[in-house]
Amino acid sequence: MAHPHVGSPRSSGPAQARRLRDYLGVFRFSRRALVLVWTTSRALTIGLALGALLAGLLPGAIAWVGKLLVDAVVAATQHGGSRDDVLRWVLVEAGLVVAMAAVQRTLGILRSLLRAQLGNRVNVMILEKALQLELTHFEDAELYDRMTRARREASSRPLSLVVSTFDAVQATISLVSYAALLAVFSPIAVAVLIAAGLPSFIAEAKFAGDAFRLFRWRTPETREQIYLETVLAREDHVKEVKLFGLGRRFLDRYKAIFDKLYAEDRKLTLRRGLWGLGLGVVGTAAFYGAYVWIALAAVDGELTLGAMTMYVVVFKQGQGALTQLLGDIGGMYEDNLYLSSLYELLDEPVAAAGGTADHGPDPGDGLRFEDVSFTYPGGEQPALSHVSVHVPPGSKLAIVGDNGSGKTTLVKLLARLYEPTEGRITLEGLDLRQWDPQALRRKIGVIFQDFVRYQLKVGENVGAGDDRAYDDRDRWREASDKGLATPFIEPMSKGFDTQLGKWFRDGRELSGGQWQKIALSRAFMRKEASILVLDEPTSAIDADAEAKIFERFRELTADQIAIVISHRFSTVRMADTILVLDGGHVVERGSHDELVALGGRYATLFALQAAGYR
Repeated sequence: MAHPHVGSPRSSGPAQARRLRDYLGVFRFSRRALVLVWTTSRALTIGLALGALLAGLLPGAIAWVGKLLVDAVVAATQHGGSRDDVLRWVLVEAGLVVAMAAVQRTLGILRSLLRAQLGNRVNVMILEKALQLELTHFEDAELYDRMTRARREASSRPLSLVVSTFDAVQATISLVSYAALLAVFSPIAVAVLIAAGLPSFIAEAKFAGDAFRLFRWRTPETREQIYLETVLAREDHVKEVKLFGLGRRFLDRYKAIFDKLYAEDRKLTLRRGLWGLGLGVVGTAAFYGAYVWIALAAVDGELTLGAMTMYVVVFKQGQGALTQLLGDIGGMYEDNLYLSSLYELLDEPVAAAGGTADHGPDPGDGLRFEDVSFTYPGGEQPALSHVSVHVPPGSKLAIVGDNGSGKTTLVKLLARLYEPTEGRITLEGLDLRQWDPQALRRKIGVIFQDFVRYQLKVGENVGAGDDRAYDDRDRWREASDKGLATPFIEPMSKGFDTQLGKWFRDGRELSGGQWQKIALSRAFMRKEASILVLDEPTSAIDADAEAKIFERFRELTADQIAIVISHRFSTVRMADTILVLDGGHVVERGSHDELVALGGRYATLFALQAAGYR
């Protein structure tokens, strides 16, 4: 059944009012953008404002002086007027034109300088926000979309908005001066001037909104294109791409996305262009209608030749000023739309870190997981379910289980990258939520199985393990000795100053095992750490190096809690306690000998692995 009010005047009024509020509401970012530009450089902002004021006043002055010049020429040729008057007005007009050129050039310089400063400022703001976000934010595809939109467009939009604002002020001043001159001829001419420009403005505002909605809607496809570029053009992907012959398939996919996006752009561009052409004809017709009116008034003797020339120029330039003003307002509207991406990201709520403690009340209590459960955001099945374990100081805990059993999730909870859904984790007798996050993380040295291979110098790769000793060369050496990385670092021509990776000049690539030793050394950088977590620490290291590492492991971590996650049972058998996880549940626990004697899952897995070495 049809709705009785759809399309009726009663319903169209509120709908139009809502649409107007939506359009005006977009401008709420203008004040923030102006504040941002002002705080970036007050001197440049003031310079832009003064330049806009002068650029708005000078065109009207030039038009008025032009009238006086023409009238002086007519007086000199027909009525015996002074030639000096002609020369004086020529010099005045020339001076004003030079001043106008100087103002425009100065505005260009100021905009260029402010653009560089502001682009950097906004990018720093985005990166600072990224530092505040939690791991859960980075696992949210919608947030990635917002960050992509912000980084692609918003770094240039604040300046564009401010420039449009100053240009609108300049155009308004020019338009008012033109309107004042034109009103002397006829107020109706002013009304015609304004009415001729409105349709173009309305159309541009509509198409600006359409363009932004298109930009916003297709962000996921744009991110997919960026990802495909990364896969096709980065050294850490190229081996598999070539080996499996994926290059052409991925390139075709990249082009297909472009074709889809281009078709949408083409449709919008054609609509925008055709409407612009039609509305431009309306403006041209208005100008020549006014031209005929002014010319006939001059023929009838109502205007001097100078006045006719001035009014024609004023009407034409007034059209240009109105077009610029309405275009600037439309540009401000469009810039505000794009700035919404920036401020949506910057306004993304971040939970307060909570906790201020840098030590617990009972250092002898070690680490406890008390009935801990956790479900990933958006997940249906818990990754961990009712896990409880006590790890005393100096004790060694190993965690084994199939992929997806919850091993790495335990480490993420320990580092407070996530909060438990149920239960609690304590260190030194204090709930982790009461610890200052930075103080807590200084207590933990971690090497993840997907550790980062920084495209930095060797020493910086090692020093990254402790930000407060980042440049301490003695600590680099000590940590690399423990991680067994020193033997391959020393022969390098620049030692710890050797550039790693192939992204930058003279970079040296390492083997997987060497990278893992670098990461292991990074974990040993944290002297204050009371907990050392090794997530698959030797998966890429040869058996001989693995044996050497774990021969010394208990000695190196004598006073530390050590948590080892590994599929290699030769690694985990040295632990005091072994947890066996299955589907997020602890199904077995005990020492290696106890679990083998139990004859359960651990014993079965150990037997299967041992059989592979016979």
